[in-house]
Amino acid sequence: MNIYDLIVIGGGPGGYVAAIRAAQLGMKVACIEGRGALGGTCLNVGCIPSKALLTSSAKYAELAHLSSHGIAVEGASIDVPAMMGRKDKIVGDLTKGIGFLFKKNGVELIEGWARIPADGQVQVGVNTYEAKNILIATGSEPSPLNGIEIDEQHVLSSTGALALDTVPDHLVVVGAGVIGLELGQVWARLGAKVTVVEYLDRVLPGIDGEIAKLAQRALSKRGLKFQLGRALKAIDKSETGLTLTLDRVGKDKEEVIEADKVLIAVGRRPVTRGLGLEDLGIALDPRGFVPVDGKFRTSVPGIYAIGDCILGPMLAHKAEEDGVACVEMLAGQDVHVDYNTVPGVVYTDPEVASVGATEEALKEAGTDYTVGKFAFMANSRARSTGETDGAVKVLADPSGKILGAHICGAHGGDLIAELVLAMTKGATVADVAATCHAHPAMGEAVKEACLDAMGRAIHA
Repeated sequence: MNIYDLIVIGGGPGGYVAAIRAAQLGMKVACIEGRGALGGTCLNVGCIPSKALLTSSAKYAELAHLSSHGIAVEGASIDVPAMMGRKDKIVGDLTKGIGFLFKKNGVELIEGWARIPADGQVQVGVNTYEAKNILIATGSEPSPLNGIEIDEQHVLSSTGALALDTVPDHLVVVGAGVIGLELGQVWARLGAKVTVVEYLDRVLPGIDGEIAKLAQRALSKRGLKFQLGRALKAIDKSETGLTLTLDRVGKDKEEVIEADKVLIAVGRRPVTRGLGLEDLGIALDPRGFVPVDGKFRTSVPGIYAIGDCILGPMLAHKAEEDGVACVEMLAGQDVHVDYNTVPGVVYTDPEVASVGATEEALKEAGTDYTVGKFAFMANSRARSTGETDGAVKVLADPSGKILGAHICGAHGGDLIAELVLAMTKGATVADVAATCHAHPAMGEAVKEACLDAMGRAIHA
C-alpha cells in the first residue's frame, strides 16, 4: 500500500490550501471530503453564497436611491429563483475550480467521510489509507440554540437563509453577529421586515464598541430593527406563523414577536465529532475544539489540526494561513502566524472591518494609547458617491506603533488591508500618514485617521 506523506481531512479553505501547498513542497498528498463538493462551509454555504446574495440585493436596493442622481427606474422587480440560480452558479464554478487546482498540483481527492481509527490511518467507508501525517481541517457548522429546533423551513440556520425561494414578510434574526447582520440585510433589501434579536446590549460582539455603534446606526437607517438585551425563550409554530417569546435580560419581563421565518445565527461550532479523536487520546475542549500547540500539533504525534476546529478566529483566511504554516513547518521551514494581524470583515452596507486590539481591550489591559479618527462624511470621494456613513479609527501606542484599526464604511474590507500591512511590517501612524494617497479616494480617510492620531489632522 502506498503511504501518503499527508492526508488532509476536509476540503474547505484551510484544507484545500494546505493540500495544494504540501503538494508544491513535494509531498504525496490526499484530501478527503464528504460534502460532495470542495470548498467547505465558506464556499458552499457561507462566505461566497452570502456575498453573492449581498451583491444582488445591493443592486436592487440601490434602485431606490437613483432618483437623487437624476435617474428614474420604473417597473423593477425581484426574481428570487434567478437570484439563487446566480448564487449557485458562482458556487459551482468555484468548487470545480478547486478540483482543477488539485489535478494541476497532483493532489488526490478521496470522496467520503473520514475517521481516524489508529495512528497513521484514515478510514473512508470500507477503505483504509496510511499516512505519515494527518491534518484535521474539518471546519465548523452553525451552533444550535438550546430548546430550539431548526427545520430549515420556518426556523433556519444560515444554510436555510441562503436558500429561501421567496422573500419573507417578517424575518426575525436571533444573533447580531456577522452572519445575522449580513443575511438580515440581504432580506431587508429585498423587502422583508427584519428584526434582529440579541442577548447582549450591543451588536457585533468583539468588534470595537464605537465602530459597532456606527454600524448599528447605519443599519437601522437601512431598515433593520434591533431588539437588544433579549433572550429567545421559545418559538411556537402555528398555521399562521411563528410566535417568539423573549426574556428581557436582567428584567422580569417577557415580550412576544410574530414572524413567518426565524434565522438562528448565534455562532458556529467546530465539526470534530465522528473522527474518533477521543479514542486516540485527543481530548477535545468543552466546546469541541482540538487542542494544539504553536505548531498545530495535537497530543498524538503525526496528527495536526487547523482552522475552525482549533481555537482562534473562525475565518476562512485564518484557516488558509494555518494550513500553509502547518505544512511548511512539516517541510522544515520556520514560519509563524500572527493572529493579531488577521483582519475580520462584515460585508454589510456599510462594511465593518477590524484588525488588532479594540479600544475596550486596550483599556482593560491598562495600555497607554492614542486614538485617531476620521469620518467619511468629510471625505470627498465618499461625498461624491453618497457613501458617507461611518469612520476610520486607528489606535496607536505613544511611539506611533499601530495597535489596532477599525473601519465602518464603504469598501472597509479593502481599506483595512493597508493598515494590516502597516501592522505586519511595523509601520507607524506617521509612516502611513506620510504615504501619498490618491485623491479623491476613500483611502484618504485612512491617512487622515493616522494624522489625527498624531494630532495633525488636516480635514477633520
